Amino acid sequence: MACAERCCRCCAEGRRHSSILYSILRSEERAVPPAGPAPRGCPCGSRRRVALRSPQVACKAASAVLVKTLRFVQNVPCFQELPLEEQLLLVRSCWDRVHLETVESAEPSMLQRILTARQHGERAPAPAPIQAIKGFLAKCWSLDISTKEYAYLKGTVLFNPDLPGLQCTQYIEGLQREAQQALNEHVRLIHRGDEARFAKLNVVLSLLRSINANVVAELFFRPIIGAVNMDDMLLEMLCAKL
Repeated sequence: MACAERCCRCCAEGRRHSSILYSILRSEERAVPPAGPAPRGCPCGSRRRVALRSPQVACKAASAVLVKTLRFVQNVPCFQELPLEEQLLLVRSCWDRVHLETVESAEPSMLQRILTARQHGERAPAPAPIQAIKGFLAKCWSLDISTKEYAYLKGTVLFNPDLPGLQCTQYIEGLQREAQQALNEHVRLIHRGDEARFAKLNVVLSLLRSINANVVAELFFRPIIGAVNMDDMLLEMLCAKL
């Protein structure tokens, strides 16, 4: 429980900054059309490449939040007690989800419009991975998830004992169980009249786990890091004094 509370405090400090998802959604997506016209009704849209109209702004924000996220992770005592190899495995498996923020810091009405607005003219719908991120956001906002609740969800995702190659599986499983227990206790204390809220938050957890790391990396980091391997960058950042 102490570790989970520490996670919440660290997360609350990081949330004072602009949300990465605010920058992501505010930057309009641009679908790159295929060489030839696609037949009507073709479900291939999910394979279209997606780019940002203003990649410099979004990518800079993404990089800044990734640094803050790894700083948050490094400040969790339970995480610090793990060997570096275990830390790297955990971070590599979930960096794209742990650093997604759900509380917009400004202009919530603009965020809501971007999220729910219908496509106009010839614009195609956002590809499936982008829709997955938007679906996750929509669920979070509909539940009005608090900073503490999201911190516990992030702890559950970070401490995944099922990853291949882990040695401290029992310890990590205990940390994941602790995060889930802390979330359950928090919900029962704060939302006493909503018995289904814990189950709803677990639905959010499943949506969070479905986010595609490769899409996040290619869309928001590749324009900055170029051909650099994302895993190598994470290792360098994890070993650095952020």
